[in-house]
Amino acid sequence: MTEFDTRLVHGKSQKDNNTGAVNVPVYNSSTYIYPSVDAKVKYDYARSGNPTRSYLEQQVAELENGYQGFAFSSGSAAIHAVLAIFKPGDHLIIGKEIYGGTFRIINEFFKRWNLEFTAVDTQNPAEIEAAVKSNTKAIYFESFTNPLLHVTSVKKTAEVAKKYHLLTIVDNTFLSPYLQRPLNLGADIVVHSATKYLSGHSDVIAGIAVAKDPEIAKRIYFNQNAIGSTLSPEDSNLVRRGIQTLAVRMDRHLSNAQKIVEFLQSRAEIAKIYYPGIAGSRDHEIAAKEVDGFGGIVSFELKYGLDSTQFVEGTKLIQLAVSLGAVESLIELPYKMTHAELSPEEQLKAGITHQLVRLSVGIEDPKDLIADLANSLNQLSRK
Repeated sequence: MTEFDTRLVHGKSQKDNNTGAVNVPVYNSSTYIYPSVDAKVKYDYARSGNPTRSYLEQQVAELENGYQGFAFSSGSAAIHAVLAIFKPGDHLIIGKEIYGGTFRIINEFFKRWNLEFTAVDTQNPAEIEAAVKSNTKAIYFESFTNPLLHVTSVKKTAEVAKKYHLLTIVDNTFLSPYLQRPLNLGADIVVHSATKYLSGHSDVIAGIAVAKDPEIAKRIYFNQNAIGSTLSPEDSNLVRRGIQTLAVRMDRHLSNAQKIVEFLQSRAEIAKIYYPGIAGSRDHEIAAKEVDGFGGIVSFELKYGLDSTQFVEGTKLIQLAVSLGAVESLIELPYKMTHAELSPEEQLKAGITHQLVRLSVGIEDPKDLIADLANSLNQLSRK
């Protein structure tokens, strides 16, 4: 088998036309011809299957070492399709710190289905085990949490899950398969917001789910086809193209993030930095055993009294926006932006303070990024 970086560039050849095209074509057809009424065709209607989307789904499945991949119209749609494999009365254990959109899906949608959820500190296997009930079916968590970058061991969590015959579901958006492959560590399903690192250019909304087991894959496919939140051929092609440069982009994200962490450590305005690459933390200890790099997201807290709004609005090159994982650097205040739907009490419980800043480090020259951060810090005033 070829090396991982080579597989990013060269997915499995489709050999589906006679033109010699290097890349798989974008098939815009909504329907496909039957050679006869009784013919068994691979494609009949584009919601059920599309050759461009199938190429992407197969490529990501191979990168994750899974059985089958599925491409959705958003990361939230992928999460919905995965959680929808469960039935009313089922119980799921979830991480205490999850993406705000996942929090919304769980609390405002699936609870109406009578799915039960228990939130735990997934860094603590004993706490996971204590939450298991007779109707528990799965454990769902983020490998690196948003926005505090707390790290859960996929391997240890999967060991607990297997002990009780539960599924392990990992949202691995922050790392991508370039830095971690959860299925290799014992997980059963991995999901990504492909909007982020997989596509990497802030020009597409997409989600990916990959299943290790054929039976689980069959259930996810039913939801994808029945609900219909599939990724368009054009967007499938954009994600495919993004994946080809994932290695070179991630290497620059990692290098820039490390330089920015070192800069922030030198600044008196910074109270705390959240980054698993910093040695001496519990997060670093867990991550160092299971990842090939610590990611391109750096979160940090300004010292109490400094105006966090002024700081994030004061950067010029680094843009004030939600989302992450793209070539350009983005900065935001979680309590006002990505996690605004949580109540103040829920935010504080999750460790999201008014001083917390999340920085998605892009691939610009690090000198320019550091100069931009320094300029905004230098102009800070107290509230």
